[in-house]
Parts: sequence; C-alpha cells; structure tokens
Amino acid sequence: MHDDDLLIVGAGPYGLSVAAHAAARGLRVRVHGRLMSSWHDMPPGMLLKSEPWASDLSDPTGAYRLTAYAATRGVRAEHGVPLPVAFFTAYGEWFARHAVPAVDPRAVTAVRPRPDGGFAVTTEDGETTGARTVALALGVMPFTDVPAVLRPLMPGLVTHSSDHTDLTAFAGRDVTVLGAGQAALETAVLLTEFGARARVVARSRHLVWNTVPPSLRRDPWEAARAPHTGLGCGWRNLLYARTPGLFRRLPDTTRERVFDTALGPAGAWWLRPRFEAVADVRLGKTVVAAAPAGDRVRLTLADTGGPGAAATEVETDHVIAATGFRPRLDRVDVLPRDVRAALRTVGASGAPEVSGRFESSHPGLFLAGLLTAPSYGPAMRFVYGASYTAQRLVRGVERRLGAARRPAAVPGARTRAADRTGTRAEGVRAPG
Repeated sequence: MHDDDLLIVGAGPYGLSVAAHAAARGLRVRVHGRLMSSWHDMPPGMLLKSEPWASDLSDPTGAYRLTAYAATRGVRAEHGVPLPVAFFTAYGEWFARHAVPAVDPRAVTAVRPRPDGGFAVTTEDGETTGARTVALALGVMPFTDVPAVLRPLMPGLVTHSSDHTDLTAFAGRDVTVLGAGQAALETAVLLTEFGARARVVARSRHLVWNTVPPSLRRDPWEAARAPHTGLGCGWRNLLYARTPGLFRRLPDTTRERVFDTALGPAGAWWLRPRFEAVADVRLGKTVVAAAPAGDRVRLTLADTGGPGAAATEVETDHVIAATGFRPRLDRVDVLPRDVRAALRTVGASGAPEVSGRFESSHPGLFLAGLLTAPSYGPAMRFVYGASYTAQRLVRGVERRLGAARRPAAVPGARTRAADRTGTRAEGVRAPG
C-alpha cells in the first residue's frame, strides 16, 4: 500500500478545507476524525456568532460556500441574521460529501515520524498506515482551559462549557457559569430558558456586547471609518483578517500579547435581550477556592479589585467553566513527547511556531486551526481563517513533496478520489 501524500487529523472546518484544496491538486489525501465533531456536540438552541458570509469552508472554486448549501435547503443566509449551529454543522457535512475525497471516522491515536521522513499513523483500532506528510487540524477540544482551582472537582461538580451537548438536564438546579464571553453568556441564557437557576461569575467588571452589524451597503465614509471584515468591523480587525502573514512576522512577545488580548470576551448583539432573564450576575469576581459541600460545590469569590477585598461564598449544584481554550503542544497527545519537546514555539506560549506555509519545525508536519493562532493571529480562532490556511498549507505540502504543479480537479474531486481509492466517505450524511 502506498503512503498517502497527506493525512489530515481532524474533520472540522479546517481539516475539511485543507482536504478540499489537496484533493483538487491531485494529492492522495485521507481525512481522519468524526465529521464536525465539536459542532455536533454543542447544545441545541445555540446560534452561530459569525456572519454567514464569514463562515464559509474553503474549496478552490468557491462552489461549496455556505450560501450554496443554504440554497439547497431553501434558506437565505443573510447578513445580520444568525444561523443555528445545527445548520452550520449540516453545512460542513454537505461540504465533506461534495468536496472531500474520503473521511475515515476513526480517531487517530498516534502520529510517529519514520526514519525515511514520512509518518506512521495509528488509529483507535490499532491499524497503522503511512503518510508522506501530516496535517493536524485538531479543533479546540484538546485545548479546553479550566482555572486550576477548579480542576480537582472535575468532572463531577465542574465541567467545561464544551463538555455539554444538552443543557436541559440542569432544569431545576443551581448552576454557576464562569466567564464573560459568548459561550458563558449563551450558556447562562439557555440554562435559564431550560428552567435552571443560572448565575454568571466573571472577572470582568462589565460585560461587552457586540453592536448590531451595520449594513453591507453603506456610504463610503462609514465604510472607510469601520470596514467590514470576517472578524467584525474596524481597521484593526481588517489587519487581523487580511494580513495573517504580516502578523507572523511580528516579534514573539507582540504576538503573544495580541493573542491574549485581541477580540476579547463579548456577547452577540442578538443575545443581549435574552440575557436580561439571567437574574444573578456577579462581575469583577474571581474564584479563589472551591470545595465539595455534600453533593454541591462551595465557591469562594474574591473581588478582582485587589488584595484586601472581602471574599464571599456561593454554594451551587454545578460549575460550568466557559473559560475558553489555550493552544499548547503539551495537549497534542497524538505526537510523541520527544517530538513535541523538539518543536519550536512562539515565545513562552507553549504554542508551536509554524512557517509561512503552516509547516512546523519538524519537516512534513503541518498544523491548522487554533494551534496556529499564536503564530498567525486571531483569524485562526474562527472558521474565517480556514481559507487562508488551506491554500497556503497545501502549497507547503506540495513543496515538501517536491510535487509538480497539478491541474485543479474540482468539482467532482471527491468522486474521482473515491474511485482511485475504492472507498467512499464514511459517516457523511447531511440533509438536503
């Protein structure tokens, strides 16, 4: 059996976009992972925060944009109208069915470099196959970030917001949600609407709400003052969205600072009226201690204003930490420890440095998605960054392989690749 030219670990927006571009270039490509897994597992009722036009997966001809899928469903994907997360998830499945050669639903458990420069890739059932290059598009789930004070109480009394596929189980219970971003605020709203007693605790002294997006058609002065971008309006967002390559050339310390501060916690404009139903909101507070109290948890909250502030205690049935994700190599369990230790990182962030074509410092090992955000900037935290990544990463793979430039093979790349390999995409089903 021949090695695949490119094996992709992860079947979310970044992995699928890279696969579509690789297949169109005629590369032998295989994708491993459960399709759109983290999107599938979001609680019912959640809405997409990004605008529909900023939520496209990427294929070379642009034939499989979100608007094309919406048309197959008789739906208009309109600016300023939030779409259900479930709709976006189904879009990803539709994209995979049309633009990606094959998706193997088995999880990859190990990626080991071989002496010949390729990789041995082992799946959850113990099968090992070969690949000349590998792209890790792991999504966000390996990188959940929970405050250290709460970790000893996981998972019984404390969970991360991404752990929950159904919040209705909390009906009638007291739940404390930590955080001030969209995940925290929307989780608190859904809990309240499902009959729970939700409480929000956040270090921020005030909540930030995104404003209603202005029309795409504006007078020239307004458009120049605050241009639209896939990351929101404004010139700074325009730089993040349009020039990730320039961001990569900034000093490590600058990139680390921007990654930590840019596009900070904020709630979507359409959520704000619903949030008024959340009765207990405690801002400017941080959890300094947590302990079991029977089958509940007792939290000690301190004021973020500084030492000496009086602490308060709260007893709650459960804590949901909507405290985000932090990309770190020590969470990339599919790579051997010695390989992780040898990779160059962005300063002290613990995140890997990648080249102008998304190649790590280990030849042939490419990275995509959140893992590359400290290198390339905030765009890589969103679906919007998938197009920039896919185009350049596949060029890097071709360069690493020494492959001659191949003519594009889309639309229909999925069918031809499936005929070549004798396999069809597994687990790929979408309505419409």
